[in-house]
Amino acid sequence: MVSWSLDACRACGVVRAIVVAVPAGHEHGLDGVDRLVLVDGGSTRAESVSNALAEVGTEYVAIHDAARPLLTAALLEALVAELAADPEADGIIAAAPVHDTVKRVTEGRVEETLDRSVLWGAQTPQVFRTSALRNALQAGDSITDEAMLIEAAGGKVLLHDPGAPNLKVTTPIDLRVAELLLAERDI
Repeated sequence: MVSWSLDACRACGVVRAIVVAVPAGHEHGLDGVDRLVLVDGGSTRAESVSNALAEVGTEYVAIHDAARPLLTAALLEALVAELAADPEADGIIAAAPVHDTVKRVTEGRVEETLDRSVLWGAQTPQVFRTSALRNALQAGDSITDEAMLIEAAGGKVLLHDPGAPNLKVTTPIDLRVAELLLAERDI
């Protein structure tokens, strides 16, 4: 799955370098890959991102999880262009409207049905002004995505609906679906 994401990044005209936070012992196959810098993964997501961010010297940085292998160069380019077009924005995330009815649950009991018309599912890639993300990362490390930190710091985060499937692979069935979708397109 990492190689699918790397292929999309390499095909993207706005990507200058690729930094991958890798858990110790999992570097196999990534050493010596063109335009790729490996850094140590951390014990938390925020620590891994901080380690990778130390290698970034560009105005913008994209954060992407290899668990979303349907990344395209076009999506990355669109996110960077939209962020660049709004000088007041600190970041932009791929996100899709939630189509399921969502319940807030406490101890196995439904407490509330949320209004799905205002709910979006956050995805990666997420693109940020590098300075804004560096500043936000100093605020904490209990996160599920970097946009949370920007939001907590009072920053402005934009949404971009990728339009095409951008599923997260968390089960063997998800992987099968991703393989089928990737087989039908060029990255």
